[in-house]
Amino acid sequence: MLRSSDIAIIIALPMETQGLFEHLPVHYCGIGKINAAHKTTEVILKTNCRHILNLGTAGSHRFHTHSLVECSSLVQRDMDLSPLGFPLGDTPMDEVKGKISLPRLCQDLPHGTCGTGDRFEVGPPQLDCDMVDMEAYAIAKVCQKMKVNFSGFKYITDGSDHQAHEDWYKNLKPGAERLLQLFESLVRHEP
Repeated sequence: MLRSSDIAIIIALPMETQGLFEHLPVHYCGIGKINAAHKTTEVILKTNCRHILNLGTAGSHRFHTHSLVECSSLVQRDMDLSPLGFPLGDTPMDEVKGKISLPRLCQDLPHGTCGTGDRFEVGPPQLDCDMVDMEAYAIAKVCQKMKVNFSGFKYITDGSDHQAHEDWYKNLKPGAERLLQLFESLVRHEP
């Protein structure tokens, strides 16, 4: 269980919390890897957090819509220097490898690889992953570089297919409710 004084929550958009998280230490980073990396750096420098918790939505071809999934690893699905001979997803000459493995907090939840990229996926991603988002890898990479613990949990809103944009909007409210329940089960509040 995490102590509330040790954590900061990073979520992409207020739409993803549906007004349910306003009493919590939430930081909204905006959409995409650059915004996520910037906000994560800012949060770590301005708070005393020891653990960043990334909660949010994702699409998946492998997990059913309405599943809550823990990120056990992360990849950067849109980093492609393969024409230069580097593996898809790897950033050459970087201390953080292309796949970031994470310790698990919830053994009873399904888990999988989250592929982060600056594109809303509406088809299978090129790089093998179980779910897709637009921020988690960037947040985790900053945490690794700054020696802060990271955990990520994704509510599956859509099948990352031709219906994804409609399903994402439709499933934001149940997603926020389920992510709040998860947060409350993970965190010990101190007086």
